[in-house]
Amino acid sequence: MDLLKYEGYIFDLDGTIYLSNRLLANADRVIASLLRQSKKVVFLTNKPIESRAAYAEKLNRMGISVTIDNIINSSLVTADCIRQEKPGAVVYVIGEPPLIEELESAGLQITQDPLQADFLVVAFDRTFHYNKLNDAMIALKNGARYFATNPDRTCPVDGGEIPDCAGMMGAIEGVTGRRPELICGKPSPQMLKTALNRLQLPVESCLMIGDRLETDIQMGIDLGIDTALVLTGITNFEMLKASPIKPTYVLQSVADILIE
Repeated sequence: MDLLKYEGYIFDLDGTIYLSNRLLANADRVIASLLRQSKKVVFLTNKPIESRAAYAEKLNRMGISVTIDNIINSSLVTADCIRQEKPGAVVYVIGEPPLIEELESAGLQITQDPLQADFLVVAFDRTFHYNKLNDAMIALKNGARYFATNPDRTCPVDGGEIPDCAGMMGAIEGVTGRRPELICGKPSPQMLKTALNRLQLPVESCLMIGDRLETDIQMGIDLGIDTALVLTGITNFEMLKASPIKPTYVLQSVADILIE
């Protein structure tokens, strides 16, 4: 298999490039080699609680030379989606400062008044409380459209997991009966569309690399992009055999990209 035939490479981060704060073996060499060959590279993450600048800084500390333009997170995709629907829209946010900053950078207006909101945006929010739930209900009853950043139930942390965006979505559904009109993060094809737009490449010229069958790989399949599953993260070979989701390639790690 020739994995160097592509012009663009779309990488998941945790479980693919690193595990928590540990760089996976030779991931830095892989990215450096691709960039030397004038390949285009972007990285995807569903987490809206860190800024794209923070992810770029983390990768640079690990020896992977990137800029903010190489990072696509669910906050950016959500901001892009709303801007395309209604430039300058007024948004009520259940989320943390990095998401708010991304929305403001897209020219969107943030409000604390749910009656003024064109959109309700819901994300992973470690400060979620009753008043925010009540405001979300008011915004939706007043006609706001409802977008969410990502569908994840939990977020892995040292020592276990904590509730993620699905927890906030579930609370809102409990009082309104409403689900989001659009969830912008993986496995939504909208995230890959944003990546392709950044790369300025057609689908047939790109490879999606990740460790999760139901998000990274399924998302690529849905959009017609070749996919590579790495076995360094959540998915092992037994899980792959049992799954109906089949990637184009199966790699022990991203280091296999350099093996011809």
